[in-house]
Amino acid sequence: METCDLAIRGGTLVTATDQFSADIGIRDGRIVQIAESVSATEEIDASGLLVLPGGIDAHVHLDQPTSDGTVMADDFASGTRSAAAGGNTTVLPFAMQVKGSSLRQSVEDYHRKADGNCFTDVSFHLVISDPTPQVLGQELPALVRDGYTSFKVFMTYDDLMLNDTELLEVFDVARREQALVMVHAEGHDAIRYMTDKLETEGKTAPYYHAEAHAQIAEREATHRAISHAQLTDVPVVIVHVSGRDPMEQIQWARKRGMKVFAETCPQYITLTRDDLKGLNMDFEGAKYVCSPPPRDHDSQAAIWDGLRDGTFDLFSSDHCPFYFEAPDNTGKNNDRARTSFKWVPNGIPGVETRLPILFSEGVSKGRISIERFVALTSTNPARLYGLHPQKGTLSVGADADITLWDPELQATIRQDRLNHGSDYTPFEGLQITGWPVRTILRGQTVAKDGKPTAAAASGRHLKRGTSVTGYP
Repeated sequence: METCDLAIRGGTLVTATDQFSADIGIRDGRIVQIAESVSATEEIDASGLLVLPGGIDAHVHLDQPTSDGTVMADDFASGTRSAAAGGNTTVLPFAMQVKGSSLRQSVEDYHRKADGNCFTDVSFHLVISDPTPQVLGQELPALVRDGYTSFKVFMTYDDLMLNDTELLEVFDVARREQALVMVHAEGHDAIRYMTDKLETEGKTAPYYHAEAHAQIAEREATHRAISHAQLTDVPVVIVHVSGRDPMEQIQWARKRGMKVFAETCPQYITLTRDDLKGLNMDFEGAKYVCSPPPRDHDSQAAIWDGLRDGTFDLFSSDHCPFYFEAPDNTGKNNDRARTSFKWVPNGIPGVETRLPILFSEGVSKGRISIERFVALTSTNPARLYGLHPQKGTLSVGADADITLWDPELQATIRQDRLNHGSDYTPFEGLQITGWPVRTILRGQTVAKDGKPTAAAASGRHLKRGTSVTGYP
């Protein structure tokens, strides 16, 4: 056996199914040996550390266009550096079609933003907002065949939502092309009705975003999305599930043999709707505005049940970063947003804190096993989105994407220690036990001790195959 370029020695390797002691040998950016002892020209001592597959954050928003003049706080450089500092080696952001534009052109424009600026690997989901005959008949099928094998549809937001006929037409294309559909499931009409009602009553503070985006609307839309998927015989992922009601719809579908997958996020295990009250129903609550919003403690308990019992396949950040304070009314704290919660930009930052939060709240507190942690944050995203076995596993032949983890390291989440572009974190002050101390992308260290270290952006865009769990 040839000498390896790098050996990682002395750590405890953890996969989605087991853990064991071994050395890892890396050559030319790939794992070539897992053995009791490995010969290499360079080595990293991982004694006392967990050796995990690099995190895969399958739901992030970077440098997306907005319709209201606000500006996302992370471009590809800052967003992927932050992701690497948080233990991630791959992120999946969204190439969003703007209504009236070509889907293919939207993808090409997004590549121009990403090319040469990524410190992790990336792979794009698509967002379908304007399913014209050209998009459905030509552009979308061609893009799926080019390796963009997942796309997202919205059931709310004026500039993104599809009606039921459009959803069914898009689902039908997904079935023919064996693509995976991600659904933002919230009922638009119910949200609009509640918004109008609350505004009429003078209830315009950020807190009322949580009332307008009621869990009832999420439950109804989840059931409707599942029904459309059943009618067209297509697997779907219900993204950012916030509580018990939509979970029960997903469980109902699975008992009937439907291929419905589910994702949840850090905000739904750490925050509640009360955080949107701010200090005293003031505008500080806008820092926590996202959709769906955080719910209540019963919802948190339900989410933990789902993380344990397999209801959830994915734990993603839904990183959607805005500035709170920004010039020229481009942040959350803009003049229009101060008139009503409905104008507050929806989204919170979280790509760097996703893994520490789930490890600390889940593994360190005994709620989930370390193997389940790896499955939710790395292996399942790779399998579901067509990246396995290149990504998401510690196995010979896989990319040497590895996160070294100190399970005993205690830290506090603070804005001043994070690397994202936002000027705040909604998780400020959260006490953490367990933190990534080194992130390795294809054999090269890209972050260490919470700081990005790569001098140059070496991340690549990944073409993906068909989901290994969604289709036969």
